[in-house]
Order: sequence, then C-alpha cells, then structure tokens
Amino acid sequence: MRQLISDAADQLAAAGVASPRVDAELLAAHAAGTDRGLVGFAAADAEFVRRFADLVGRRAQRVPLQHLIGTAAFGPVSVHVGPGVFVPRPETEALLEWALAQALPTAPVIVDLCTGSGALAVALAHGHPSARMVAVDDSAEALRYARRNAASTSVEVLAADVTVPGVLAELDGTVDLLVANPPYIPAGAQLEPEVAQYDPAHALFGGPDGMAVIDRIAVLAARLLRPGGRCAVEHDDTTSARTVDAFHRAGGFTSVTARHDLTGRPRFVTAVRAE
Repeated sequence: MRQLISDAADQLAAAGVASPRVDAELLAAHAAGTDRGLVGFAAADAEFVRRFADLVGRRAQRVPLQHLIGTAAFGPVSVHVGPGVFVPRPETEALLEWALAQALPTAPVIVDLCTGSGALAVALAHGHPSARMVAVDDSAEALRYARRNAASTSVEVLAADVTVPGVLAELDGTVDLLVANPPYIPAGAQLEPEVAQYDPAHALFGGPDGMAVIDRIAVLAARLLRPGGRCAVEHDDTTSARTVDAFHRAGGFTSVTARHDLTGRPRFVTAVRAE
C-alpha cells in the first residue's frame, strides 16, 4: 500500500497537482472505503489496485479531487459536490471563522448569498443550531446540491437571483448576519485546470473587473441587515479596495474592514450596518 501511494504521488506530482501526496492518500482511502488515517491497514488486492489506478489517472488529468471522492471538507462539515457546482475552498474558511466568532442573538437570522453547494450555510447552521438559516442561489445545479447537503439541517434553501432589485424583500431589516462567496473572478483571469474546466463559469466570473455581483450584494446587504447586523463578502485577491468602496458607496455601514485568508492574501471584507 505504501508503495502504491508513493507511486501515485509521483504520478500526480508529474501532472502538476499541487498536493500530490495528500491527494494520493485520500484517493487510496476512497478506493479502499476507509479513512485516510487507516488506509495503511487496508488490503491492496487486485480490485483495489484497479479502482485506485483509475482514480489516480483521472486526478492526473486534473479532474478535481472532490469530484472523484464526491465530497468536500469545509470547516466542521463535509458537503456533497460534483459537476455543476462550485467546490468550496479552504480560503473561505477564514470567512467562516470570522462569522462563527460574531456575537449574535439567541435565535439569529443568517443569510448566505450565492450559496453554491450550501457549504457556508450548513457550517454556520452547525455552529448556530437555533438560527434561522437561509441559503440562496439561482443555479438549478447548485440548488440541487445545496438541498441535498441541507437535507438533515435547519437550512432553508431558496432559488433567487441576488442581483434582482427587491429580492428577499420579506427579510428587509431583519438579518443579523449575512455572508456571501459570490462570483468574483475578473473576466479573462488565468485559472488552474481544476477550476477552469470543472467549476461552473456562472459561479466564478463577476464581470470585467470581478465586481458585478459584489456591487449588488453591498446594496442588498444594506437593505436586509438590521441595525448592528454584520456581513462578510469574499472577493478576488485583486479587488479588496474595490469591495471596501462598494460598501462605502452602498451607504449605511460602519467598520468596513478588509481581511485576509489563512495564507495572508486579501480575501474578504466585513462591515456593520449602522445603528
């Protein structure tokens, strides 16, 4: 087993995969039907070797690891993912950590815009079991995954376009916490094959400068949040200042703050609705 995993890691490294050893171990665990920490004890029989070789070959073609194993870990939860939905990234866990650290009422109203797989919403519902958690997206494929991931939780999954004027009007002035990981990549940006070929473009690109959806979300947040309510919006690492400006232009916000992800890159902006 150790030799098989080592050979697979070499194959993945040669294909340009960023974390070849970790991916090889996770694929081996998936093929063996066990956990990564126990894969060294699994039987490397002929059927395992066949399944493992197939998975490694597809990963070497840069099929996302999460598509091959069917799930993605995100904070304290794991969500189902696959073709047609954006795969949650570790970078967004910094936003999640910030959101979970906020002091909220006993039964808060939390909204996750552009929810995709529902990862943020499910993780926040896990941290705030008494919350009313509303997750919103306009992609039929993304909503299919979000509803599957939210099935055993209190998350309400809604089909809505966050750029449409008047959207979610029934929540005006009631939301305690709003989060969003919207499409924010500027058009024409160079992306890794796993992203460019497999993540849906609708979930990636935010217009020529990456701000088309973020600008609308800042205005929407000003309407949805109660006085003192808080929000966090993820952005491209080139548009931190523009995202700060979007909240200032929307008006009604204080403590507009640019924040960084776990690697130190500018990743999201937070703001507080003025009292």
